[in-house]
Amino acid sequence: MASSDTRAAVHAHLIAGQVIPAHPLALTVNRTLDERHQRALTRYYVDAGAGGIAVGVHTTQFAIRHPRHGLYRPVLELAAETVRSCRAEGTTPFALVAGVIGETRQAVTEAELAASIGYDVALLGLGALPSATEDELIAHCRAVADVMPLFGFYLQPAVGGRVLSYGFWRRFAEIDNAWAIKIAPFNRYQTLDVVRAVGDAGRDDIALYTGNDDCIIADLLTPFPTGAGTRRIVGGLLGQWAVWTRAAVQLLDRAHSATPDANWLRENAALTDANGAIFDAAHAFAGCIPGIHEILRRQGLIEGIWCLDPAETLSVGQREEIDRVCHAYPELSDDEFVAEHLGRWLA
Repeated sequence: MASSDTRAAVHAHLIAGQVIPAHPLALTVNRTLDERHQRALTRYYVDAGAGGIAVGVHTTQFAIRHPRHGLYRPVLELAAETVRSCRAEGTTPFALVAGVIGETRQAVTEAELAASIGYDVALLGLGALPSATEDELIAHCRAVADVMPLFGFYLQPAVGGRVLSYGFWRRFAEIDNAWAIKIAPFNRYQTLDVVRAVGDAGRDDIALYTGNDDCIIADLLTPFPTGAGTRRIVGGLLGQWAVWTRAAVQLLDRAHSATPDANWLRENAALTDANGAIFDAAHAFAGCIPGIHEILRRQGLIEGIWCLDPAETLSVGQREEIDRVCHAYPELSDDEFVAEHLGRWLA
């Protein structure tokens, strides 16, 4: 278990605001774990300047937990080992975020496993509790918080989340071991609910992160009004930032010191358009994980777009849409950075 000083340093690191890619799963053509390319992805995120990675999350594919795959522990271990091997001692913190899902027994077990491997915080998904009452949800969160710090997660219903009220988030903000919240309902009203709840609770020590891949820049630039003053979304834990990560780090650096202007508004529209293609918004996000894979495949970071579910692939017309946005917005990519370092990451 990490020391109290290490825990405090990682917490402060999250509060400062970081780029945290949601880590994809690299597979072989036989749909088994491709360890070489999985390590390469982790090395890419570290060298790109990310402040952490989230593993075992939606982008990693929830099916890694299924007994026939048995990949939850191996994938978490591989990422943690790779991070430790390519980062020097004494460098700035790097947050290891473990996706934790399921009913309470499963979620607690996953949190205990992640903590034993050395993960810092649990990104707690609530999609497995669609009919739970608010009291039951808070009890669930507190049970996991007894094991490790929480990164709350408002996942959009289109990919397995559930609607969560202002009242829920206000009570979540009263959990002492809550460190951060990923706000990803893809809905402005629900985004405001979370920011207002945390602000009203007076929890300056809960870091707010955008997961709204359709509104990244606007989230990062907006001073959100709350009853207790203004709150900012300080970083992102995003599937979109699993690609073009070096450019994302540069974007966040600019956003932290930016004054919004028309150029930022244009960039927000461009990134949202690109995300629409990659995440397959036209087909209710059916191809969002293969879309991420397609960008990484083109860069050579993975060999194919294969998912654990053979039916999960690019939607009709999605590849052409990705072609379009790559051509229209080359400034969003980090192709040159990847090409320069790819051989070392794959070694």
